[in-house]
Amino acid sequence: MSSPALVRPRPVHRAADLLAAYLPGSFYFSSPRGSLLADGVRVSVRRGTGSWSHAAAEALGKAEALGVTEPVVAGAIGFRPDAEASLVIPAVVRRAGAPERSAAADTPAGFGATTWSVTPRPEPRAYADGVRGALDLIGAGGLDKVVLARGLELTADAPVSVPSLLTRLVRADPAAYAFAVDVTAAGDPATRTLTGASPELLVSRRGDTVVANPLAGSLPRSADDAENRRRIATLLASAKDRREHAHVSAQVGDVLSRFCADLDVPAEPEVIGTPTMWHLSSRITGRLRNPADPGSSSLALAEALHPTPAVCGVPTAPAYAAIAELEPEDRGYYAGLVGWSDVDGDGEWAVTIRSAEVCDRTVRLFAGAGIVAGSDPEAELAETSAKFRTLLRALGLEGAA
Repeated sequence: MSSPALVRPRPVHRAADLLAAYLPGSFYFSSPRGSLLADGVRVSVRRGTGSWSHAAAEALGKAEALGVTEPVVAGAIGFRPDAEASLVIPAVVRRAGAPERSAAADTPAGFGATTWSVTPRPEPRAYADGVRGALDLIGAGGLDKVVLARGLELTADAPVSVPSLLTRLVRADPAAYAFAVDVTAAGDPATRTLTGASPELLVSRRGDTVVANPLAGSLPRSADDAENRRRIATLLASAKDRREHAHVSAQVGDVLSRFCADLDVPAEPEVIGTPTMWHLSSRITGRLRNPADPGSSSLALAEALHPTPAVCGVPTAPAYAAIAELEPEDRGYYAGLVGWSDVDGDGEWAVTIRSAEVCDRTVRLFAGAGIVAGSDPEAELAETSAKFRTLLRALGLEGAA
């Protein structure tokens, strides 16, 4: 009589080990929920004429048929409805707990670059003029809010080390939704990587529990504690910022109510902080009516929510049109979504803000601000400069904004 088969325990990894093992071409994602590192490609997800979530469900089924155990779909989707995307079923997936705070957060990373050139796209004055154009559109009616972004293109004298940049981002803010995704496209001179540390959870799902955490309304963080307390109070009392935030939380609640039997939308926002910013925040939670429905997967929920007014505007269609008219650079993956979803529909998707695309010696990053009636062009320009600091600080270029 043969002996019973041994049950192999799952390998146990440390979050720091997964971060250290990351190499360009891999997929990395970490959050307060845990860390995930994926390598190789079993199945590439191709959308066709349907939704990304439908294509992902088909790809997950195909992966199971190929013998992949507990497959996940991982990657990123760009901002516009017709934007590029990079979604795959990885060959190998390793998991660990959430990143821990490290005393090495300020240790300089080796980027291999000593000098940089910085090109704003557009120039700051042109961005301020774009804000005035957005205010004209809002004043004419039919548009309540639009998010305008501007970019910086940084060129180094040597190839930029993405693992070093990612490590700095995770160490600086372990609570962020940190990521690195291969988004190489035809014609790219080298591997192109989308990396960042987003403060904003688009949606997560675990079983029948759904969480979204929209952010809108921001002020830069200060090095002085007393000044920070003043800024938090200012943000909570700001009619303009609260109006901007209300647009976002209301729409997220409306969308999730189509999927959830129970939904809790806070009546008042709170303030959360990152190393560089303060944000008005609403943590919205719900329970799915039918968690077994493939249309309620975490990716399906993320697609239904995207784009929130936090990155686009209200109403959505006029805001898209205003962005196309007023922004001179295509956003690409900026303000899209990044994350993972498993075969049961569980997963996490973050908004790709505080992000950059790195290709060889070039780093391309964006930052945006929500424009509503009463917005001040100079203040919105200053807000985008503050939001650049997450990536610039990690690159050792904090003054470049």
